Amino acid sequence: MKSPLRPVMLTLMRAKTLVVGLAMALLLNACVIPHHTVMVQSVQTDDSGVPVHASGPMHNGHYMVVRGDTLYSIAFRAGVDFRDLARWNAINAPYVIYPGQRLRITPPPHPVGVPSKPVFEPVNPAPAVQHAATAVTGGTAAGAGQTAQVAQAESSTVPVAGEATQPSREPVSARSVPSAPTHEAGGVDWRWPASGALVSGFNAKDPIPGIEIAGHAGDPVRAAADGVVVYSGNGLVGYGELVIIKHNDTYLSAYGHNRKRLVHEGERVRAGQEIAEMGSSGAPRNELEFQVRRNGKPVDPQHYLPPR
Repeated sequence: MKSPLRPVMLTLMRAKTLVVGLAMALLLNACVIPHHTVMVQSVQTDDSGVPVHASGPMHNGHYMVVRGDTLYSIAFRAGVDFRDLARWNAINAPYVIYPGQRLRITPPPHPVGVPSKPVFEPVNPAPAVQHAATAVTGGTAAGAGQTAQVAQAESSTVPVAGEATQPSREPVSARSVPSAPTHEAGGVDWRWPASGALVSGFNAKDPIPGIEIAGHAGDPVRAAADGVVVYSGNGLVGYGELVIIKHNDTYLSAYGHNRKRLVHEGERVRAGQEIAEMGSSGAPRNELEFQVRRNGKPVDPQHYLPPR
């Protein structure tokens, strides 16, 4: 005769097995690392303990500028166009900001009277350019061409909060840049920034919306197009060592997770120029996080890059 307790014991044993199975499944799922894992990187400091390129907090539609910020990096983090950010805060070109300055990162309730087109003003031009601008022939400037040269230098000057303004530097020789296929889009000739395989495509809902390109530590990371470096630092959480390049007033590109940055703010770069070494800063593996921003908003880089 069968024991009346046996069915109850079998039911309990099956329930226990189900619970253990579910627990194991949840544990295994937690061990899977998503493509866009955001890793918090410790903030670097200088010899005096002051944070270098550290981002301040964003609160109630405002941001407090800290040392190492640029207007472009703040706009990039807030997901807005740098021109809108300047207009909302009545900041004219060349967009000088200061540590401790409180910036509005959302539209104000009333329009702010700032010119829609930047008016470039002199900010410590390079000695050679300054000399060219003041070369005197009979007590007058030496010509409109030199004036244009000064205006071009001033237009790419990138003031960095709490640091001396540096004039733009000339790009490397074209002979030192390897050739590669390009694709013209938005008035910019784009090329792939790294030679590795694409391991993650674009998803606008990702916290870091870009594409990820695989590689090895130290692989070259190259500028995707001609432009001016508007940020080079490690203050944006989740990006690690980050470089941002302005190509024109519409397009920026960003290069994250590097192990070493090779360019500085205000530096002119050519398409294909090595700007960083690939790494895993702010990421669980060696890879390049590559983004394209159109008027401050992330767009799919593959719509701009040449087909492979």
